[in-house]
Amino acid sequence: MSVRGALLFARYAYPPNELGYCGPEGAAALLRGDAPEEIARRARQFEGAWSYLEFIARAAGVADPLDEAVVQAYWVGNDLLGRVAPEELLPFLRTRFAGQAGGTWQDADTRAIAHHSFHVFEVYPWAAMLRRTGNPTAVSVLDRCRIRTGVVREVHGETATVSSRPLLLGDGVLAPGPARDEAVTWSAGGQSLLSGLRPGDRVSLHWDWICDVITAEQGERLESFERRQLVLDCDR
Repeated sequence: MSVRGALLFARYAYPPNELGYCGPEGAAALLRGDAPEEIARRARQFEGAWSYLEFIARAAGVADPLDEAVVQAYWVGNDLLGRVAPEELLPFLRTRFAGQAGGTWQDADTRAIAHHSFHVFEVYPWAAMLRRTGNPTAVSVLDRCRIRTGVVREVHGETATVSSRPLLLGDGVLAPGPARDEAVTWSAGGQSLLSGLRPGDRVSLHWDWICDVITAEQGERLESFERRQLVLDCDR
């Protein structure tokens, strides 16, 4: 088991787990950087994310689904995704997600990619619901559930003010709007997988949580995968 990979998984999986959306009870265990074995045990109980990690690892010839590069491929994106063929991914997902209704993933064909953005915009039902109904709740969920980028402006104890671009719906098109400040959290009860934050740090966010301090290249990867999904959505 890769310790670095397990901790990277926890950085991104903690916020939806803490909100009760996925994974086992006891989300605080994901912030225990001194207990990577327990994080690895819990990671296997994230039905969605773990399925992608297993598939990426198999496609890339990597034995450990928690290999750091595999985990990064799913949450952020890297070159490993180039080894994942859509025509092989979809049959795998149909088996793993059998009976899951909603979304557009069943007919994704070449759109399919083993990245969190695909899961958010095609496997989850919210984007399809938005196209059908224009429900503003769907916009909010998609905005929070995606992995988005931002820049830290101020740090206040366990919270921070971050400038990021929210998803907005205009003329039937979903796209990032102008940057705005939002209050987010990076530590809970004194526990965090980050060593600290400084104004000017580029970060990745999931729900209302800062997952990681990222490079400009990683930020562009995240944004490019999101653009890909949003452009494909417009074409449907």
